[in-house]
Amino acid sequence: MSMFSLLQRYPALRWLWLIQLISMAAMEMSGPFWTLHLQQHSQLRGTALSLFSALVYAGPVVTAMLCTPLWGKLGDKTGHRWMLIRALAALVLTQAWLAACTDPFWIAAIRLLQGAIAGFIAASQAYGSGITTRTERQALMAALQVATAAGSVLGPLAGGFLYQSQGLSAVNWLAAGLCAACIPAVLVGLPDVRSHRAGTGNTAIPSTASPLQWRHGALPGLLAGIVLVQSAKTLPQSYFALYVSEVLHQDTRFTGLAYGLTAAGLCLAAPFWADAFARWSDQQIRLRLVWLCLAAALLMLLQSLWLTPAVFLLCRLLWGVVLGALLPVFYSLISAGTAQHLQGQALAFGNSAAKAGALTGTAAGALMMLLIPLHALFYAVAAAYLLTAACLLYLPVMQPENDQQHLHFS
Repeated sequence: MSMFSLLQRYPALRWLWLIQLISMAAMEMSGPFWTLHLQQHSQLRGTALSLFSALVYAGPVVTAMLCTPLWGKLGDKTGHRWMLIRALAALVLTQAWLAACTDPFWIAAIRLLQGAIAGFIAASQAYGSGITTRTERQALMAALQVATAAGSVLGPLAGGFLYQSQGLSAVNWLAAGLCAACIPAVLVGLPDVRSHRAGTGNTAIPSTASPLQWRHGALPGLLAGIVLVQSAKTLPQSYFALYVSEVLHQDTRFTGLAYGLTAAGLCLAAPFWADAFARWSDQQIRLRLVWLCLAAALLMLLQSLWLTPAVFLLCRLLWGVVLGALLPVFYSLISAGTAQHLQGQALAFGNSAAKAGALTGTAAGALMMLLIPLHALFYAVAAAYLLTAACLLYLPVMQPENDQQHLHFS
């Protein structure tokens, strides 16, 4: 089933897609401006500014990585609709608090708290998995990935215009307002979905199932795959702008265009990949993931050659096309191979793995700037994709859970 057919079939998923787009755009509005805000509203300079910037950016990722599985496990017990409402309320409160705060210590502390108590994306994936069947999970994860990617493009764009005229406080107030507006949208558009096993009358875990049974299958390998693909994705971020400026001798407009083309490629290709992967077996999917990682490595090598500006930008677009397949497929494999009553916890671990990969890639990129000449850094990214391809060849395949369940809307 294609992404568009899925959204057409399930009205609740159309609401979920829109809510994820708005909330992700709201959270990304302030993303590019924290270091500048800290510099302008405090006495921080040099090492202190770098330290607080790292806390503001990396801190929420670390706390989210640690706490998201706990929220996922709670969602499996209470219903993921309530986890969506809880996450949105947490974002409203923390964004409003940030809007009223200029002290760097409090900003860092609030950002750490925000990462710990949010967890919207994992809750969104788990809620959607409670509506869809196993064969529809590819399209579901692609749809949510497109919403996240689109929000990541639209949010900073809108935030940049507002920051220029009103400052970061106004940006955070607007973000809080958008997240607050999503709460009634959840209440109106998303019914409370509870998954029942055939022959049971409640949502309890069947007595024959072990709450930890999914940990002993292929899930650890899939989580390792997510860490690898996210590390390779984020590896260039630390030095990309510097590479464009000092090696390619292009301006910031070229940098923005290169980023935008990657996001556009992801958004355009994700629905296609979802439709294609839904027709293949898990073994076929694994082999195609290997080929996609090899293609990504080739694209990295072509970028390092700097043939022409047009070729470089084409590589960025095609890299986005590859990215549109990788992460959503891993999420869908996790979802399809996990019992329904464990979806929240399993997908939360997947999100934590993605955050771990992002941190690993960013840190590795920063370290490589000290060890490798700038013009050769894309070779390291190519090597990361080659390593990922080699590991995927030995990745166990999760056995699919059957869909002997019915859905209860209350």
